[in-house]
Amino acid sequence: MTMELDLLDLYRRGSEWTGEKVAGVTDLEGPTPCSEWKMRDLLNHMLETQRYFANAGRGESASPPGPTPPDIVSDKPADDFTQARSDVISVYSADGVIEKTLPALGIAFADSLIHGWDVARATGQDATMPDGLAQAAYTTIHGRFTDEQRQHIFAPEVPVADDATPQQKLLGYTGRTPD
Repeated sequence: MTMELDLLDLYRRGSEWTGEKVAGVTDLEGPTPCSEWKMRDLLNHMLETQRYFANAGRGESASPPGPTPPDIVSDKPADDFTQARSDVISVYSADGVIEKTLPALGIAFADSLIHGWDVARATGQDATMPDGLAQAAYTTIHGRFTDEQRQHIFAPEVPVADDATPQQKLLGYTGRTPD
């Protein structure tokens, strides 16, 4: 399924959009759609997740992000995210890495895109994902996780209308209330 998608291109486009949203962060102590996290926590989670995928792509031992991310964001979160994004792109640009690590880059893409929406919503920025990316992210992750895995990754699914947009489907699937 994800082999047909250009995962590196999707990751580049999705994480670029997310980076633009991170650049709009002015208050690291502000609230986010993730009720238990302030913006600092969300950004720490995003950085930890991207580092995890970069390390996994290198074949290094890496633990998936936990519920309490380490405080690794600096006073320049946009620079931090740009560096983490560049590391992921560098690792997965090497021959054979994407194929060897499927579905890692697809999940990294979806994770980055979804959290970009979180940041946009929290900071009052336009949260409309670029054309085609929400559908690609939904296709990449929908049905990939068991119900037990979902409990550790996402909030409970939020039902959406049958005629929901791809972005609304993605957000609902990942436990977010789309507007």
